[in-house]
Amino acid sequence: MSNVTTRLAEIPQDFPQIYKIRYLVFQIEQGVDPILEFDGQDEQAQHILTYLDGKPVGTARIRFWDDRTAKVERVAVLAEVRGQGIGRTLMEYILNLLAEKHVVEVAMNAQESVIEFYEKLGFTSEGELFEEAGIPHIKMRKLLQ
Repeated sequence: MSNVTTRLAEIPQDFPQIYKIRYLVFQIEQGVDPILEFDGQDEQAQHILTYLDGKPVGTARIRFWDDRTAKVERVAVLAEVRGQGIGRTLMEYILNLLAEKHVVEVAMNAQESVIEFYEKLGFTSEGELFEEAGIPHIKMRKLLQ
């Protein structure tokens, strides 16, 4: 793999990069309505950026429900770099960050097409598939401790 780095985003400076990745993945590629994608929760979230050779290619946000529980959302990797371990690097960074913060449980709503990816990271599915933004999702959880 080329030079991949991941870091906490600095808001508001990094938000244009985050916006571009999410715009390309969710709105252009998947057809998600911008009102659903940019839901007013970004200001209360912690954002992560992953770079490939200095170019921003992946992002996610974390919302903390309380001191012990967090939800990972808006995980997006640009189509042209998928399959190179970018998503795994991004998620491993997030899981390590949350473990350092003593978060016990991580939740997410995963798109059906990437359930297996998250299962390989130790997440388990809960309940039945449901539709979110016109895309089948399933609730997933992972215990960190």
